[in-house]
Amino acid sequence: MRNYVVGMYDKTQNEAGPKAKRDIEKFLGELGFQTINFYFQGARKAELISYKQSWWDIPRRLKGLGADNLFFQYPAFNQRTNEAILTSAKQNAAKVYLIIHDVESLREFSNDSTFINWEINFFNQSDGLIVHNAKMQQWLKQNGVQVPMVDLQIFDYDNPQPLIKQVQYQGSLCYAGNLAKAEFLQELNLKHQLHLFGPNPSVSLKDTANYHGSFSPEDLPAHLQGNFGLVWDGNQVEQTVGKFGAYLKYNNPHKTSLYLSSGLPVIIAKDAALAGFITSQGLGIAVTSLKELDRELLKIDAQEYEQMRQRVQRIAKKIRSGQYIKAAVKQLID
Repeated sequence: MRNYVVGMYDKTQNEAGPKAKRDIEKFLGELGFQTINFYFQGARKAELISYKQSWWDIPRRLKGLGADNLFFQYPAFNQRTNEAILTSAKQNAAKVYLIIHDVESLREFSNDSTFINWEINFFNQSDGLIVHNAKMQQWLKQNGVQVPMVDLQIFDYDNPQPLIKQVQYQGSLCYAGNLAKAEFLQELNLKHQLHLFGPNPSVSLKDTANYHGSFSPEDLPAHLQGNFGLVWDGNQVEQTVGKFGAYLKYNNPHKTSLYLSSGLPVIIAKDAALAGFITSQGLGIAVTSLKELDRELLKIDAQEYEQMRQRVQRIAKKIRSGQYIKAAVKQLID
């Protein structure tokens, strides 16, 4: 069979954004998929170039593929390039599926009914979707998506670094991500140590917080410290609110896969979509508020933590090998 995976991303970006798409390309390559990529760089310049990409580059490169199955890693740069890829794909492939990385109707355009209608209609033009989790699938179905959907469960993570070795349990944490977006950190007062990684560190870090710098997604796992990886978003410590906090209820944050693939158990917001995946398999704990974090960390003893860590190591092997995306793709094709 002639199978392709198509995507568009900023290849110069040194953040987690392109990492998920690159990893999927690698793992599907192990199933014999061929990769076709389109790139953009800079917002204003990319907007102008997207006209040329939509009218010439994308149709030209996808013309005559004769693909049996084509998987488009959605979204591309903008609506224009999204539509160009899907239209050209449908003309040159028997089946076209979407691997959803972000549903902008749940994030940037959650109050824009025009965009929501466009995105739902866009999804329905495909032959099926790979979505983050059951909660995202439920929302999409309730809002009009009618094509088949497969639950990914969690993003895989190509992690070249050794698993984090056993360390003494001290209740320490790490948080990795764009720190400018993690507004809750300004309100977080912990007695336990917090290790921070990522761009845009705050100038007013709390006494128990150590900033370790910003690293590429491939190098970052070698620098992680702490007993747990923290998955939280928004501008409050009591609950996950704001644009990013609300999105946590539907998406699979890539940092969760970073932590687990590195061998770190996870602490996650109880109302996060991934909380059930974490707690049902004993891969960490879920908390309602970060104000209860110190108390919850004290409840865990060294033996309990070690058992948790061993379960995480077993899941890490699956995530590092691309097991979740491979299973989801096979399920859609079949």
